[in-house]
Amino acid sequence: MQKPLILITNDDGYEAKGLRCLVEVAKEFGEVVVVAPDGPRSATAHAITMSVPLRLRPYHTDDDGTRYFRTNGTPCDCVKLGMKVVLKNRPVDLVLSGINHGSNSSISVMYSGTMGAAMEASVENVRAIGFSLLDYDPDADFSTAMVYVRRVVAQVLAHGLPPYAALNVNVPNVPLPQIKGIRITRQALGYWHEELEERTDPYGGTYYWLTGWLVNNDLGEDTCEWALAHNYVSIQPVQHDLTAHKLIPLLKFLEE
Repeated sequence: MQKPLILITNDDGYEAKGLRCLVEVAKEFGEVVVVAPDGPRSATAHAITMSVPLRLRPYHTDDDGTRYFRTNGTPCDCVKLGMKVVLKNRPVDLVLSGINHGSNSSISVMYSGTMGAAMEASVENVRAIGFSLLDYDPDADFSTAMVYVRRVVAQVLAHGLPPYAALNVNVPNVPLPQIKGIRITRQALGYWHEELEERTDPYGGTYYWLTGWLVNNDLGEDTCEWALAHNYVSIQPVQHDLTAHKLIPLLKFLEE
């Protein structure tokens, strides 16, 4: 039987440890092709490149034939380039994004380049999963996350996903024995309290640095934040249809 074709990308750049760990697991399941940004692209969400030429360069091939490419584009660009240029529209069985260095829970899913890539695949109705570990350290220990990558990928390849859906998987930063299990969650209704710190560069010019912290007043035990705080892996189904369907009947008065 032909092996599943798996396209991998991330938003931390082609040299990130999390990407290497994701590739290591994915190779157990099929043919792997990697298209990653040539540097960090965090918080690029679903951005695509239109104002500058988009470049694509091969940079490595493993002994097993796994091919690696890097681009000056965004994670979404990586998915487009991977499917339409590198693979020349061959049917892709699964797109994996990550493993991200840091959380993509709550409102962060809206800003995440990791999840932007997964959502781009879902637009094409290709099964997609974004993986994140709650550790921003460039040399983070991904061993626990890899266990759950292996488990989730196996299940998705075996059972599929609903049409035009992707999964947002967040893994607590604790040793494997402390993980209590998996929870299927909803997005916690949190927001970032943001501040723009005014700073001065070496030439005396003023610039601003975005800082802030997550404010989460959503106490539901079915949320991603609750699951992660209690050492559960959070798996959240997401979709690119942003329509607030439940609100349509409540707004019918605008048609009058």
